[in-house]
Amino acid sequence: MNKNIETFIGCDKPYEEADIVLWGAPFDSTTSFRPGARFGSSAIRHESFGIETYSPYLDRDLIEDSRVFDAGDLELNFGDSPAVLARVEAMTAKIAEAGKIPFMIGGEHSLTSAPVKALAWRYPELSVIHFDAHTDLREDYLGNVWSHASVIRRCWDLLGDDRIHSFGIRSGERAEFYWAREHINLHKFGFDGLAETVADLTGKPVYFTLDLDVLDPSVFPGTGTPEAGGVSFEELRQAVLQLATLNIVGLDVMELSPHYDQSGTSTAVACKIIREILLTFSASNDKIFFK
Repeated sequence: MNKNIETFIGCDKPYEEADIVLWGAPFDSTTSFRPGARFGSSAIRHESFGIETYSPYLDRDLIEDSRVFDAGDLELNFGDSPAVLARVEAMTAKIAEAGKIPFMIGGEHSLTSAPVKALAWRYPELSVIHFDAHTDLREDYLGNVWSHASVIRRCWDLLGDDRIHSFGIRSGERAEFYWAREHINLHKFGFDGLAETVADLTGKPVYFTLDLDVLDPSVFPGTGTPEAGGVSFEELRQAVLQLATLNIVGLDVMELSPHYDQSGTSTAVACKIIREILLTFSASNDKIFFK
């Protein structure tokens, strides 16, 4: 008899052999509309067994063609953002120091500033590629500088001008859009300009953060801040594929709130895009099919 430890499907390689370390960050204390993202990582792990390990898009398999270790969920203090961010930062640093790619599954988007901080120390030229419906550029939200509505502003605090590249953005205050013109590279509504960004960042260390509400609510209603006018699953998959040539040193997928979609479709969508991301960035693969 062995322990029943649930992992994301196909992600059960030994830690020592892994190229990518997956872990969950169940936290949603600053969500500005509907809470519930703290349940995202466990739902993704459980529902992943509804999809295949094999991707017909990439002709790759999580079992045969990747080396991923699932470390499970961190234990996080729901009411203390600074303590939680410190915990996530430490986890990221530990994985990166071992020569592996840290992959966080949320959880709310506010946590992204912690792995960016950890990796910016290791990679001084770090840039961020950010897919999202929202700008997330407020200095604070209701007085909280650690809000998920401020996470990309906190990343800017760490990295400075022209190191953040946001795509899919369709919601935010006017002041955020105006501020972005001077400080980051913001692309509204979709992925126009992504190919040029990838060309500019080739060879440089990149952190990739995906807020799943970049997807249209007709595809992905299970999130705390749904925003009409988003991209399709196929558009998102193709955008992820464009990042395949980059030196991705860390990444995350955030903001699934599974109980807002009782059909389970949103969780299934999250599982499938995570599979595609894992197979796209697995260092053990030596080929890629652009389809």
